[in-house]
Amino acid sequence: MAETLPPRLRHPEKAHKPDQAQPKKPDWIRVKAPTSEGYKQTRDILRENRLSTVCEQAGCPNVGECWSQGHATMMIMGDICTRGCSFCNVITGRPDKLDVFEPGRVAHAVQKLGLKHVVITSVDRDDLDDGGAEHFAQTIRAIRHRSPESTIEVLTPDFLKSKPGSLEAVVEARPDVFNHNLETVPGLYPTVRPGARYFHSLRLLQKVKELDPTMFTKSGIMVGLGEDRQGVLQVMDDMRAADIDFMTIGQYLQPTPKHHRVDRFVTPEEFKGYEKSAFGKGFLMVSATPLTRSSYHAGDDFARLRSARLEKLGRA
Repeated sequence: MAETLPPRLRHPEKAHKPDQAQPKKPDWIRVKAPTSEGYKQTRDILRENRLSTVCEQAGCPNVGECWSQGHATMMIMGDICTRGCSFCNVITGRPDKLDVFEPGRVAHAVQKLGLKHVVITSVDRDDLDDGGAEHFAQTIRAIRHRSPESTIEVLTPDFLKSKPGSLEAVVEARPDVFNHNLETVPGLYPTVRPGARYFHSLRLLQKVKELDPTMFTKSGIMVGLGEDRQGVLQVMDDMRAADIDFMTIGQYLQPTPKHHRVDRFVTPEEFKGYEKSAFGKGFLMVSATPLTRSSYHAGDDFARLRSARLEKLGRA
């Protein structure tokens, strides 16, 4: 794992905040430390290609399981984000210039890892006119060139401050899945995701469908931040109104005492209830477990997502 910098260096915007107590994790949240040979091989390939992953930068609890199977979520455009969301462990600051060779290195790593399904995400790049949209598009095209059989999922920023046409540039590169996370219920945005706007993010996903009705759309939220069940159900309704195909729901875990506190640990039984409700509202695919993350089991879930669409079309 990458060395974790002290919160005052990694997150300057949080340095003045009081420490929040970090409650003990229940048994259903705990995972084993990564030690397998597969994990080490994946790590080495990523290091050789000088690639960042959200798995490390965000401190994902599933990194051991995913990397042991050769699965990793590439994080392009550097590892420094222009925003400072209260839940996120990615470094906040002024990013470096874009690396024009990065799309090629990502494509090489995808080929070497033999990925059938790859997830590409990024930091927010509000310093760029297009928010990094063209860099996303170049990365998609590079992967298509090196690994034409691989399916591609992008997990993008919101392009809130980007010039017109930025979203279109990503959609025109034709990823198989377009993912953008709402992260939480709208009432918690001022404290959880202050640099973003709930209805802008929702509209972004709706517009993807308008631009390409065949493209799968996906979005996720965390629970345990202080939301209530009714708020989660309302987000489900909002997502379905935007024609989102796939919803993920996972437990929020507090990276450091300076981050947003964990309000509570949602039980596996409650997650099962959310899953049932979401399928009942018409999502093609739902992943709702304590350890669910946007990219967790993304390849298997994509196969199920595609099958669900075919089944739905067959019933039509």
